[in-house]
Amino acid sequence: MRDLATALQLLLPHRLLSRLVYYATRWRFGPWKALLIGTLKSAYGIRLDDAVIKNTAEFEHFNAFFTRELRPDARPIANGAIVSPADGKVSQAGLVREGRIVQAKGIDFSVEELLGDAAEAALYDGGRFATIYLSPRDYHRVHMPLAGTLRRSTHIPGRLFSVAPKIVESIPRLYARNERLCLLFDTEYGPMALVFVGAIFVSSIQTVFEGEVTPPYASRIRHRDFEPERAPRFATGEEVGRFNMGSTVVVLLPKDAPPWLELKSEAPIKMGEALSVSLAMLSVATREPEPFPGEIA
Repeated sequence: MRDLATALQLLLPHRLLSRLVYYATRWRFGPWKALLIGTLKSAYGIRLDDAVIKNTAEFEHFNAFFTRELRPDARPIANGAIVSPADGKVSQAGLVREGRIVQAKGIDFSVEELLGDAAEAALYDGGRFATIYLSPRDYHRVHMPLAGTLRRSTHIPGRLFSVAPKIVESIPRLYARNERLCLLFDTEYGPMALVFVGAIFVSSIQTVFEGEVTPPYASRIRHRDFEPERAPRFATGEEVGRFNMGSTVVVLLPKDAPPWLELKSEAPIKMGEALSVSLAMLSVATREPEPFPGEIA
């Protein structure tokens, strides 16, 4: 069954299907909207206790429900730590080893492939990464793991394979082959990359500073550099963008960043929960590179 699912992923017209989903999830026809919202709520047990809008009839369309805003107090931000940028599950986390990070057991890929830039990728050698998978039940806005200033935004076109765990375990270099938006920041610990990985039916990625990035689907890499005095600045936990349907976020930090907590594969996590040890507890000595005890292989 896994082989069949993988074969279908290779054959499906990803962009056509994603474009159809784009329009279907924005159709304002009341019965259609109610059907989609009701089906998703029932299938995934979604509750609206922490949402700003609690009456599903008040959402403009299905996508508005899917990307719903939460109450300001719904996701407390861990004090003095690098935090999860999104709700979801920890897919993988650990050290960047010889320029490569783990996708799944037995599968890895290079940071250079992911970011599309060898010089930028070299900044994370010996550093840390964390991959957060967002399922359809999760909150789909993406926030800052650490306060920083945006230096560059890079949109890299590619495929739109599913990022469901079984597919990630089957298709080599999936994250580096899918369409993605790489946001590069300057932080107190040096560079940080926040990568939005697109996926099938994820028909749109958008940011708070640029609006909708996809669609349209590009045929070449697009860079946007920000002048320091005009660059967007974000506090820890501040919203950066969102997925209009589910996907994956990859966080990259350099070797001088604080060590991760002992994160476990498939462990649920909420936006704002700590990924790292508390920054206030670190001494200069503990900031030196060390073996990562909780690395997911």
